Amino acid sequence: MTERIYENGIYRAPGARLSDLAAEKRLPIGNDNFRALMHESVFVDKSLLVADVLGRGTAVSLYCRPRRFGKSLNLSMLQAFLEIENPSDPAWENPEPLFRGLGIWEVDGGRWRAHMAAYPVVRLSLNNAKDVSWTMVVQTLRQTMAAEYARHGYLAESPALSPDERARFRRIAGADPTNGELKGSLLLLTQLLQRHHGTAAVVLIDEYDAPVMAAATNGYYHEATGFLKGWLTGALKSNDALALGVLTGVQRISKESIFSDLNNLTVDTPMSLASDERYGFTQAEVEALAAYREQTGGVELAREWYDGYRFGAVDVYNPWSTLSFFQNACAPDLYWMNTSGNGVLNQLAATSDAATLGKLYRLLEPDGFIEEGVDTSTVFADTGLPAGNAVWSLLYLAGYLTTDDTALPGKARLPRRLRIPNLEVREVFRDEVIARFEQEAGGRDRLRELHEALREGDAETVAEELERILLDSASNHDLTRENSYHMLALGLMFGMHGYSDPVSNREAGRGLFDVRILPENPDQNPVLVLELKWAKPSAPAAAGLPALAEEAVAQARDRAYASGSNAGAAGAMLWGLAFSGKELSATCERA
Repeated sequence: MTERIYENGIYRAPGARLSDLAAEKRLPIGNDNFRALMHESVFVDKSLLVADVLGRGTAVSLYCRPRRFGKSLNLSMLQAFLEIENPSDPAWENPEPLFRGLGIWEVDGGRWRAHMAAYPVVRLSLNNAKDVSWTMVVQTLRQTMAAEYARHGYLAESPALSPDERARFRRIAGADPTNGELKGSLLLLTQLLQRHHGTAAVVLIDEYDAPVMAAATNGYYHEATGFLKGWLTGALKSNDALALGVLTGVQRISKESIFSDLNNLTVDTPMSLASDERYGFTQAEVEALAAYREQTGGVELAREWYDGYRFGAVDVYNPWSTLSFFQNACAPDLYWMNTSGNGVLNQLAATSDAATLGKLYRLLEPDGFIEEGVDTSTVFADTGLPAGNAVWSLLYLAGYLTTDDTALPGKARLPRRLRIPNLEVREVFRDEVIARFEQEAGGRDRLRELHEALREGDAETVAEELERILLDSASNHDLTRENSYHMLALGLMFGMHGYSDPVSNREAGRGLFDVRILPENPDQNPVLVLELKWAKPSAPAAAGLPALAEEAVAQARDRAYASGSNAGAAGAMLWGLAFSGKELSATCERA
């Protein structure tokens, strides 16, 4: 094994490189300003992204990754490496001391150093351009462009520009452009920068998809995509003043919506191979970080909670959660999930039908997966939510699901095994399912009453609670077959105190049980087995639901559905539940 070495601010370990110019071992939680981070904190070296971008052979690159996976920091790094001296920007500094010793400094014999501080750079973030109305978004875009124009304020006095160009520059810098000037403002700034410097410009746009995502939710989708199509295409296509452009986002907005006129665009998604190591932390990088901070005892726990993503051909950790984990003395928590809402998953869990719920349950099983196609160009306005199977693509791009099947990323219909990546994300899936069924049960306390009655063998209370749920929360249109009741019963079993998550349709004894819930301590709580029966309201059996429930219990007993469950002193509780419409009967026996 290669010896770990720390010298001149660079920590080298097998398969990883860290920079810590301050030598304080501080972690950059929430800091996506590359220059500031390099002076203050540990940087996990992702500088080879510079070579990826410069060596691609296409003018424009789009990188799509989940939130908090380093997109903004990488864009800031590109700016720090590429940007020529800017006399109007006090934050500009010579990049050589920041990059000396990083991978990009040495790779390919140092050939990429020729591009260091060589280009005027336009750097924008559209993260704030996501208001409730298009009028408010336009105002934000005016202010965003004004701030970037002001960052290049020296152009207002540039002798290389005409008086008319300087006047247009001042109007946009003063946040007072006409609508036409705003739409052409990105193109114009690249042209003015080229005119002044004699060098084509680099355009870096962070969270380019934020206005479109907000537009899809708030009803101004066509206005947003219409503006962005002209604003972006004008600057990024057939523009002699453009050296290269890099955009980042979560979603890959469909080509028809924005990029239909761009033939020089390379899209890099989580399935792509080209830059698969540049976002997220590899195992070697996590081990190096832990060793440098003398926290190697936390690596295995970090793997369980935050590893599990597959980008291209590489397995990676969630970087935000991993840094937060080491920052907090290796205590696991929902670090990534607590940085913003989980709207897509929340809406899916709250509104999905029995078939979709079944897929959610399968994902939550040990080593669970579903097989679905993934369309990496999906966006909310193209699909609605949850329309068809597109919701699984949204969850994949947002980082709630991952897949090891990354070959042929352009084949949207190719079935891929989607899975929950790690314990952190799994906990959020569970919470959303529990939240839905707490609501259907009439609140957390009522759901606990149902759970306690099941544990204690109180058939009367179980029947009363289930009947109330059927009357208050279920629609007759949804209760058309046994699977509908099965999905309801399975969902109600999540979050039971003292028990693991329920499993369904597994082989045990001499058959397949419907639902089984295993206790964490089998000497204190019984194994619970639920066997369900269903009769059409018009069928003769509907009049004999108690007998049907007894038949279900007998099936669970005779086929030994509790076998292999490691039941302890508390034994097992076999439940028979018979349904017809909104009527039911419940019975149980202890085994």
